[in-house]
Amino acid sequence: MARQLRPVGLDFTTSAPLRLAFAAELTAPPKVVYAALAEDVAGWSSWFTGVSRSAPTLDGTGRVVRLTGGTRFAETVLAAEPGAHYAYRVDTTNAPGLWALLEDWRLTPAGAGTRLRWTFAADGPAPFRLLLTLARPGLGRAFRESARALDRRLARA
Repeated sequence: MARQLRPVGLDFTTSAPLRLAFAAELTAPPKVVYAALAEDVAGWSSWFTGVSRSAPTLDGTGRVVRLTGGTRFAETVLAAEPGAHYAYRVDTTNAPGLWALLEDWRLTPAGAGTRLRWTFAADGPAPFRLLLTLARPGLGRAFRESARALDRRLARA
């Protein structure tokens, strides 16, 4: 059953009880990376580890995401700055233990490529936060693998 999460704003990336941040360098320029993040939402399943399906909703101001294993998210896009910033919060999910979640993607030029920074900001009960803290190495590995897969995909395009 889907549960409603607490609505949060962009400032949650600095105030959330749990914040995990990861960064990677991609060879594609920021505008190309941004297009893959924000404009090709359906393409996430081809490069982001664990995403089995994703689609834009509400004329691009929302997203629905399904992970392998059946976890579902309905999201609201909070920031869409081409070439620079893409962020969304989870409004409803079937994942247990989650009270609030925001994902924030920042893109900055890195030579001819892009430095991509992903911040995962969450709130939930103490056992949930502990579990995510322990999962940090795995989330970091998944992010790095996803960034490499996105970089390969963009190089082929």
